[in-house]
Amino acid sequence: MNASVDFDRRLLDADVTGSRAHARMLARQGVISAEDAAAIDRGLVEVRDALAAGELAWDPALEDVHMNVEARLIEKIGDAGRRLHTGRSRNDQVATDLRLWAKQAAQTLVAQLGELRAALVKKARAHVDTLMPGYTHLQRAQPVRAAHHFLAYQEMFERDQGRVLDAIARADVSPLGSGALAGTTFPLDRAGVAEELGFAGVTRNSLDAVGDRDFAIELVAACALVQVHLSRLAEELVLWCSQEAGFARLSDRYSSGSSLMPQKKNPDLAELVRGKTGRVVGAWVTLVTVVKGLPLAYNKDLQETQEPLYDALETATASVEVTAGMIDDLTLDVARLARAVGEGHLVATELADYLVSKGVAFRDAHDVAGHLVRTAIDRGVELAALSLDDLRAADARFDADVYGWLDPLAAVDRRDLPGAPARPRVVAELTRLEAELGLGAASDVSAKK
Repeated sequence: MNASVDFDRRLLDADVTGSRAHARMLARQGVISAEDAAAIDRGLVEVRDALAAGELAWDPALEDVHMNVEARLIEKIGDAGRRLHTGRSRNDQVATDLRLWAKQAAQTLVAQLGELRAALVKKARAHVDTLMPGYTHLQRAQPVRAAHHFLAYQEMFERDQGRVLDAIARADVSPLGSGALAGTTFPLDRAGVAEELGFAGVTRNSLDAVGDRDFAIELVAACALVQVHLSRLAEELVLWCSQEAGFARLSDRYSSGSSLMPQKKNPDLAELVRGKTGRVVGAWVTLVTVVKGLPLAYNKDLQETQEPLYDALETATASVEVTAGMIDDLTLDVARLARAVGEGHLVATELADYLVSKGVAFRDAHDVAGHLVRTAIDRGVELAALSLDDLRAADARFDADVYGWLDPLAAVDRRDLPGAPARPRVVAELTRLEAELGLGAASDVSAKK
């Protein structure tokens, strides 16, 4: 139960990097000799490489990555290796290692989120002129551009990137030099080591530094929201690829067949991404539950914060990567989407807006439009199939120009406000995002993929 080496071996590179910087600083400060520091530096690299390559076996009796490295270092270089731990504790050592690992893993997640945003922008560019039903309550509501729909998810993942970067900023301080809880008597150059390790600064309270896992909780919270957004997108992909909707297809790379029913093509990768949400949200719950009852400073309970941190970041990163691939692979059935836009009275609001343009109060115009929808349903037709006499029977202010309002494309393009789905607004947003994401100048052409 005490051993953590089965999972904290992930910290091998961070641990050796931190130890090398610590040893060089000790030599600069005159705490150990330059010769010992050089031997430590050389030995640490050799131990790291041997452990990573499997030439040295991990020993669970040594409990964790830190003791595995230090014990092998002492075996390799002798007494010089015993001087490495001068001025530090495993408490500030693991806190430093975790921050180094978390920063690197989080930057990888940020990069993958950028790839997913780019995939969504590219798919949106290909479908500037593809209309699809927009939904509320999973009921067809109003027509929108498919590009606008993809860009809605782009917004979510852009916010996710910001949250992860924000969490990285708070993880970007070095606890090394905090000791077990009260610092050390040795003249450590904390700022110099922090700079060498790529930290923006050092922690300001040794008690907090060794007991703090807020950076892990915050990163995992960001991962949980990433996974929630991925799950929402995955749910749409599952629905779109169903025979009931038939809006889209995924290739065999992201689907699988049934072991019994040869006609089946299941969107398994989307379902797995959706399913992993509970795992990442659970990691966040584990973290806050572990930390909520801990007195200052270090407690062994903090070992239990490592696995949720690793799992959440690794799961979210893999899920983002797979989702970017699915978006790139996705083929929309443009004709089926067009038929769906023409079914279900999606332009009913246009009738109300038309009457408002004639001076009718919106609530009255809404009632008239609702009456006409019921008439169309009773007759089994769409609104555009009602005659002008039918329309005027509901309100005499309807005129022949109303039919231009019932064209779905015109209905979308009348919504010409910032953030709305009119073509000029969508194209302008695509151009802005392509510049931001370094996608180059894309031609305004719908590839219809």
